[in-house]
Amino acid sequence: MDGIGRAAVAAARSLALADRARKDAALQAAAVALRRRSPEIVAANEKDMQAARAAGLGGAMLDRLKLDESRVEAMAAGVEQVAALPDPIGTVIAEWTRPNGLRIQRVRVPLGVIGIIYESRPNVTCDAGALCLKSGNAAILRGGSESHHSSAAVHACLLDGLRAAGLPEACIQLVPTTDRAAVGYMLGAMTDYVDVIVPRGGKSLIARVQQDARVPVIGHLEGNCHVYVDRAADLGMARAIVKNAKLRRTGICGAAETLLVDEGCATTHLAPIVKDLLDAGCEVRGDERVRAVDPRVRPAVEDDWYTEYLDAVIAARVVSGVEEAIGHIAKYGSAHTESIVTEDPAAAEAFLSRVDSAIVLHNASTQFADGGEFGMGAEIGISTDRFHARGPVGVEQLTSYKYVVRGSGQVRP
Repeated sequence: MDGIGRAAVAAARSLALADRARKDAALQAAAVALRRRSPEIVAANEKDMQAARAAGLGGAMLDRLKLDESRVEAMAAGVEQVAALPDPIGTVIAEWTRPNGLRIQRVRVPLGVIGIIYESRPNVTCDAGALCLKSGNAAILRGGSESHHSSAAVHACLLDGLRAAGLPEACIQLVPTTDRAAVGYMLGAMTDYVDVIVPRGGKSLIARVQQDARVPVIGHLEGNCHVYVDRAADLGMARAIVKNAKLRRTGICGAAETLLVDEGCATTHLAPIVKDLLDAGCEVRGDERVRAVDPRVRPAVEDDWYTEYLDAVIAARVVSGVEEAIGHIAKYGSAHTESIVTEDPAAAEAFLSRVDSAIVLHNASTQFADGGEFGMGAEIGISTDRFHARGPVGVEQLTSYKYVVRGSGQVRP
């Protein structure tokens, strides 16, 4: 691990000076390699899938782990999108001249060495490697043991790209061991090498990283996301958004976990929305008014309002209006992603301005909580932190800045 750290520091110094053309060439070559090696990646993933099924992993975890040709193609396309983004390094964020003639610029620079610790999703190997490369950072990737073969196959494509562009292979390193001790070592003993840690995975992993890391952490603990259907919501739109927000992919952090329905439209909107969910195989856990519209609804308990299910389960309750919806989210939410469905501009603006979450949406599914959908090419994750980076963590969020000051002989009196 120390050898990996030393190599990453050296690579980060080289990468910080690499121009956009070399970084983009590496990314384009990696995308070509992903497509060329797609059968190998899918075959490696099947080894991981077989082991995961034998270990009894749940449906949501299996979905996160699975790769097929279409998902490999999506990874390749994502790498190309990252390559097409402007290079943030060297960008002048602000500049001004002082009365004494000093010219001051605030300029984007890489963070340095980024450690990414993640579970299940082998696509994170690709996304994280590409984003770190584009933003001039060296990456140390520690994927979960359940995705070991898949991540190694994807990482080989990234190395192809680095070699093709003449960049050090240590720019993107994959920790070769599945030993859990490697995680503890990264968190506690690599402060001389790692500048920031980004965890991506389940609640227990992220909680451990946030508790044990001795370097800054960019991450979110969980995604307890809400959809609030206001009394001025269009029924057809509300039905489509709620069903998509919950069921398009239940295992992602942007999946809706709680449905709030305004009592002002409960008589017209609640029953059809709940029926849509139940008929699609989603378990609904509701308060008394929600249970009254369909006998299949199970009683909700207090813990349900706090729960990130990552499964075909949703908690639902009737609220008195936008004020109570905002209050419910403030009490139970995880500051990740929330959506309001309404045709009332005042209600929408109240919700968007007063809900303190990383992402707030109006008349759109929470499943858009994704860096690719924001035009950021890819993301390492969705940060619910209130410092440095919030929301999708893409290329710009993986940078810091420095001040460049130019003078003409000034001395301070």
